[in-house]
Amino acid sequence: MNWKLIFSLSLFGLAMAFATVYFIPGNVEVWVWLLIFIIVAWIIAKRATGNYFFHGFMVSIFNCVWIVAAHVLLYNTYMANHPDEMKMMHPMLSGMHMDHYAHLHPRQGMIIMGPFWGIVFGLVLGLFSWIASKIVKK
Repeated sequence: MNWKLIFSLSLFGLAMAFATVYFIPGNVEVWVWLLIFIIVAWIIAKRATGNYFFHGFMVSIFNCVWIVAAHVLLYNTYMANHPDEMKMMHPMLSGMHMDHYAHLHPRQGMIIMGPFWGIVFGLVLGLFSWIASKIVKK
């Protein structure tokens, strides 16, 4: 495992953590992430010597830490710039049979759901990285 590569690529996630708080609206975010995933998968395919899926997965886990931390610490600014996310947050928790968490502050909801999304997107980035390893020439 190339932990230096994983950490370095996770800095895209750190940049996105702040960019999504201040600049990038929710409706554009998915397209920026798609571009980042393609770039990161290509870099992993070029620089990693194996375990491409796991490299991609771990980059996303590190990204999750950056994003959750930034969104929790800068919660008021994030929510002021993303009112639709605020509307979605409570129904998402209750829709997942987590009604007993309804009393939690949305920050706590972010902390609870963040690792779930980190794993989901880790599987996606891992798959992208594995596919890129089959396509990209070293």
